[in-house]
Amino acid sequence: MRVACLQMCTTEDVDQNWIRFELLLENAISQGAEWVITPENTFFLGPQLHKISMAQPVDGEWIQRCKQLAKEHQIYLTIGSIPEIALLPSGEVNADQCYNTLVSIGPDGTIAEVYRKIHLFDVDIPGGMTIRESDRVIPGEQLSVHAVGELSVGNSICYDLRFGGLYQAMVDQGANVLLVPSAFTQRTGEAHWHILLRARAIETQSWVLAPGQTGGHDDTGNRFSYGHSLIIDPWGRVVADAGKDEGVIIADITLDSVQQVRTAIPVQEHRRW
Repeated sequence: MRVACLQMCTTEDVDQNWIRFELLLENAISQGAEWVITPENTFFLGPQLHKISMAQPVDGEWIQRCKQLAKEHQIYLTIGSIPEIALLPSGEVNADQCYNTLVSIGPDGTIAEVYRKIHLFDVDIPGGMTIRESDRVIPGEQLSVHAVGELSVGNSICYDLRFGGLYQAMVDQGANVLLVPSAFTQRTGEAHWHILLRARAIETQSWVLAPGQTGGHDDTGNRFSYGHSLIIDPWGRVVADAGKDEGVIIADITLDSVQQVRTAIPVQEHRRW
């Protein structure tokens, strides 16, 4: 299957973000992409408080538009994340928190899978920024593995990347492709992005698809993303690296390559715990 990862510089300007998204999507489709994956925070990247006001139901306006695009072009389309409305036990909308939610859409225009980010980014980065994602985001609780054509795809978002057990659990459920749509910060990306993603590919012997945000996201200069969206094969080789600019990376991924690596070094058979 020919897959495309979009690298974006999303801001608070939703209309401009949509223009960028649709241009990159057209680029990917023109290169024969059958499956297109976007970064975390595809349509809005701004202050956490504003994210609450932008939150929508899973099948809200943004995803409705994406469903139409997927059906029109007969592609699989995975939106790396949107802010999803959360409900209180009373059934009323939670005015203080939302979910950070990945939505995968099939070529028939229907939602195939929904994954809510499990691990939230609450950190004080030395020499960098302080982020408290949990102030405004509720963690998900469900592992997510679903089919994209013949592929079995395990879903994660950004900070999930640091928790290797999550990916092993997805492989235990049959995953042979791992998604990591992200908005990795400049500082943590420089130190850990390539290493962690290659490690996930090597230890699970799976394809890793990691579309990311890049560049500055506001006028304050406080929020920069690392870029370098990656496609990595089951041997841990970087097949495509987007560098620092907005754009598209493409690769043809096969299950044969997964089987070859897993047969050569049968790690799953050798596991003792």
